[in-house]
Amino acid sequence: MELQILFLLIFLINLTCVVSELSLRFVIIVEKHDTDLPQQLERALKLAEENTPGVTVSDDVILLDRQFEEESHRQLCSFISKGVSIIIDLSWSPWEAAEELSSSAGVPLVRTVLGSQQLVGGINSYLESRNATDAAFLVENESDVDRSLYSLLGRSAVRVWVHAGLTRDTATALRSMRPQPSLHVIVGNSAFVTATYRRAVKEKLVKRNYTWNLVLTDYEKIDTSMLVLPAVVLQADPAECCRLLNMRDCTCNLTAQKTEYIINNLIQYSVDALVKVDADVMTIDCDNPAGELNATKERLHQLLEDDSMNNETLFYWDEESSSLLLRSRFTLSTYTVEEGLQRAAYWYANEEYHLLPGVELVPLRNYFRIGTSAAVPWSMVKYNPETGEPVLTEEGQPVYEGYCIDLIHKIAESMGFDYEIVTPKSGSFGMRLPNGSWDGIVGDLTTGETDIAVAALTMTAEREEVVDFVAPYFEQTGILIVIRKPIRKTSLFKFMTVLRTEVWLSIVAALLLTGCMIWLLEKYSPYSARNNPDAYPYPCREFTLKESFWFALTSFTPQGGGEAPKALSGRTLVAAYWLFVVLMLATFTANLAAFLTVERMQTPVASLEQLARQSRINYTVVESSTIHQYFINMKFAEDTLYRVWKEITLNATSDQAQYRVWDYPIREQYGHILLAINASGPVPDAATGFQQVNEHSEADFAFIHDSAEIKYEITRNCNLTEVGEVFAEQPYAIAVQQGSRLQEDLSRTLLDLQKERFLEQLSSKYWNETARQECPDADESEGITLESLGGVFIATLFGLGLAMITLAWEVFYYKRKEKNKVQAIDATIEKTEAFAEKKEKLPVKVAESVAKLRKRNKKKNIVKTVTIGDQFKPADKGVSYISVFPRDGYRP
Repeated sequence: MELQILFLLIFLINLTCVVSELSLRFVIIVEKHDTDLPQQLERALKLAEENTPGVTVSDDVILLDRQFEEESHRQLCSFISKGVSIIIDLSWSPWEAAEELSSSAGVPLVRTVLGSQQLVGGINSYLESRNATDAAFLVENESDVDRSLYSLLGRSAVRVWVHAGLTRDTATALRSMRPQPSLHVIVGNSAFVTATYRRAVKEKLVKRNYTWNLVLTDYEKIDTSMLVLPAVVLQADPAECCRLLNMRDCTCNLTAQKTEYIINNLIQYSVDALVKVDADVMTIDCDNPAGELNATKERLHQLLEDDSMNNETLFYWDEESSSLLLRSRFTLSTYTVEEGLQRAAYWYANEEYHLLPGVELVPLRNYFRIGTSAAVPWSMVKYNPETGEPVLTEEGQPVYEGYCIDLIHKIAESMGFDYEIVTPKSGSFGMRLPNGSWDGIVGDLTTGETDIAVAALTMTAEREEVVDFVAPYFEQTGILIVIRKPIRKTSLFKFMTVLRTEVWLSIVAALLLTGCMIWLLEKYSPYSARNNPDAYPYPCREFTLKESFWFALTSFTPQGGGEAPKALSGRTLVAAYWLFVVLMLATFTANLAAFLTVERMQTPVASLEQLARQSRINYTVVESSTIHQYFINMKFAEDTLYRVWKEITLNATSDQAQYRVWDYPIREQYGHILLAINASGPVPDAATGFQQVNEHSEADFAFIHDSAEIKYEITRNCNLTEVGEVFAEQPYAIAVQQGSRLQEDLSRTLLDLQKERFLEQLSSKYWNETARQECPDADESEGITLESLGGVFIATLFGLGLAMITLAWEVFYYKRKEKNKVQAIDATIEKTEAFAEKKEKLPVKVAESVAKLRKRNKKKNIVKTVTIGDQFKPADKGVSYISVFPRDGYRP
């Protein structure tokens, strides 16, 4: 009996324990790609049972397949029909079927995120605060790619590109991505982040400050020695590791086990919460949900919300998304080589991102790819002045310089962005292809290869259909003609060419004839000074033949010929001769001035019309250029107009009599120009065209090209000159993609640069007229050169030389004449002394005294004069003797 009572007592005790034990049933949703989570969940549930006596926990795991959600939904209905206490959603993004079921049936639903999703959300908050537009995310594996995408899509305003790892192919894809990401984010553990960053440095992707953001999913410190440029580092507070381990102070590394510890704590927290609200297992019919667990759900949510008020809890409750999330503390640091890691922001996962007080981050600079095309002087390849080789960037691309490059740099400085110069792979400025697409700069804009185009790009209606233009930065440019300056044939005696040879000969003949006539008139006129000395008691000019020629010659000078003849006949001749001289001098002076002036002003042609009408000067254009296409289009327009005119004229009725004309009213000059261009042959590039012009020293070759480039070349080459006015003018403008937000910003910046006169400074830099003044004949109005009138100086020097020769002849002739005269006198004296009495010789002492006196006077160069007849004559050499003859002649 007692034994029976004992068994009955044991049975009742066991029955009481079974009835008081709480049973919980978890329905857990995981992605089918997370194959390791079911095992981790099983271990977490067992650990929760061990830590919570009197509670039994069972679970059903649904592997969610996003492509076949209907099958997953049927599986969910099957599991909850067996009984459910709570649904835990561990999928990458909320599953709408589970949310609808929770809402209709009242089943408690708790979401959470695992892995790096919270950190990805944290870095996204930072990027949005920096007004980032796009970013490339590099994560550890494909699962992280999906997690990151699901966490960002629909929640981020940043355009993202996510890829697993970084390889050479990935780096190539990043470089070729259009538009290219302006920011990069590496998400993973410290080992992955370090390896990926170093790979990025090797692939030359790290170029700009603060464009690489490193997000560490573990709690290890980053090795800052690998960072080559300023960067941003985001990491969870290492104290979180100890909290996951339920330890106060620890040194741990949960790189591989972090997810497992999060699951363990989540399951344990959920079990404790369900026990507190006395949750039970209820069966749910998906077809007829009746809200059986609404009360339990409300109590559970209230409990979770109350616990979230305590910042010491490991998890916090997000009512909006029904999520129980890890209460992480994020630390955002900036790194510079000078200062190292500096904390910039520190916030909890349930708070908004904010900077620490007093911290200001360096503004992020936008990054744009700017397209340009080689054109002088707009965008030119820069060459090394020492080696002559092109200057290249680190990537092996040529460095450009020029008007557009300076303008790009100034715009980037004003708007605060970084840029990369890009040249088109095919084409130049942009032409529409037969398939409707575009090549060149315009094509790169339409395909997104570039963001902005700054080049010598003209605004056309066709281009405006596919791109947007900003206000012109260079108002008017067009087509111009360049030709070599004609080389003037210089001659030292060019002034002699003013009059023809027969005129000069006639002048010489007139001079000789006049000289002879003056001599004859002076000799035979009875009223001349020679033949009528009584009428002229004073000394008069004696017009010998030599003196007559001298008078005729000096009459051409401003000094005049001197004293004129006295006879009336001679004066009449001289008056007529002087009139001749005046007219000839005036004619020569006027023709010389006109001749030299016209020579300086001479230009082979002065306009395109004159160039088209002549045949001596050949001309050409660059093949397939816009200038070449311009003449082709104008020729087509002429042909079209002629065809229409012919149809109107030939088909004119009596009502259209005004159209009956015999001559075509429009000149067909462009057809002739195009024929001349084809005959000369278009050149492959502008450099060849300028070279051909420079080689034709006779100014018989012209080059038709862009006016800006021609004016630039003229400032660098003194041999070239422009002809006529600019025609077919069009403005140059900056282009952007259609609908780009940059259009307004660029327009405003250009307006500011115009106010600062920066564009004028650029124009004066590349079209420097001051450099043109350095040319030898830069200013042809300065005057006549020495080469043109050098013959005048040569004639003067010749006259000086001839005068010196004449002087030498005169001295020689005079001495010889005097010597002959002395010899004749000596001979006469000797003959006279033969019949005269012999004189006594002077005493010896007297003779010596006279000789010494002569020597002394000779050394002192004493010049004495003696009176001989009625004249004073020098006696510097002494007087050897004086012969005295009787006035009436010598009488022996």
